[in-house]
Amino acid sequence: MSIVTTLDARGVLRVTLNNPDKHNAFDDGVIAELQAAFEQAGANPAVRALILAAEGKSFSAGADLSWMQRMANYSLADNRADADKLARMLHTLNSLPFPTIARVQGAAFGGAVGLVSCCDLAVASPRASFCLSEVKIGLIPATISPYVVAAMGERAARRYCLTAERFFADTAKQLGLVSEVVDETELDSTIDNLLKQLLANSPAALSAAKQLVFDVSNRPITQALIDDTSQRIAEIRVSDEGQEGLKAFLEKRAPRWQQES
Repeated sequence: MSIVTTLDARGVLRVTLNNPDKHNAFDDGVIAELQAAFEQAGANPAVRALILAAEGKSFSAGADLSWMQRMANYSLADNRADADKLARMLHTLNSLPFPTIARVQGAAFGGAVGLVSCCDLAVASPRASFCLSEVKIGLIPATISPYVVAAMGERAARRYCLTAERFFADTAKQLGLVSEVVDETELDSTIDNLLKQLLANSPAALSAAKQLVFDVSNRPITQALIDDTSQRIAEIRVSDEGQEGLKAFLEKRAPRWQQES
C-alpha cells in the first residue's frame, strides 16, 4: 500500500503517503487509494478531523515518472478519464465535512500543491518547498487549479503557474497556501494544538461553517445571499448541537461534544 491510515481515539484520521523511496510521487494507483481513504473518512461519523502527512524527505514529488510515461501514449479519451480520477479525488478531499490539515515536512511539487491547497490548514517546516512545475514539460496544472487559486490567490497563482519557480515555506505562508511554519521537530505539537482548538468546537457547526465559506466566497452581497445566511444561522440555532452549545454557554459548562471527546 502506498498510503497508511490510522484513526485515533479522538477521531483524528491520519492519512500518510508512504512511498519515501519515490518521494511519495503518485500515480493512478495512489490516486485510487487516496480516493477510497477520503470517501471512507467522509462516510465515517467517528472521524472528526484528518491529517494528510507523508513519510521521508519529501511530502510528494507530484506525478510518478512511470505514470507520466504511460500517459504519454494515452489517447485523448484515456487522458480525460485519467484526469477525471485525479479531479474527483481532489474534490473529495476539498469537500470533506470536517477540518483537514496538511503536514508538509518537505518538497511538494505539481499535483502535491493541489493536495495541500485542498486542506483547510497546512503546517510546514522551513525546508518545505513548493513548485507548480507543469509548464516546464509542456503541461498545465489544470485539475489542481481551482484549489490552488483559492488557496494562494489569482495574482500569485499567475506568477507561479507561469514561471514554474520553486518557492519555500515562508513565501507560501505569505501567500496563504501555508497556515503555519514551524521547526520540523514542532510539526506534530503544532498540529496537536490546532486539533485541540478544532475538536473543542461543535462537529455540526464545523461542517456548516466550512460549507458556508465555500458558498459565500466571491459572491456579490445580494438580497438572496443575505436571506441565505440568515436562514443558515436560524436553522443551526434550533439544531440539536446549536441548542446544546447555547445551553452549555449559559450554564457555564462544557458542551456534550467536548465531554464525549
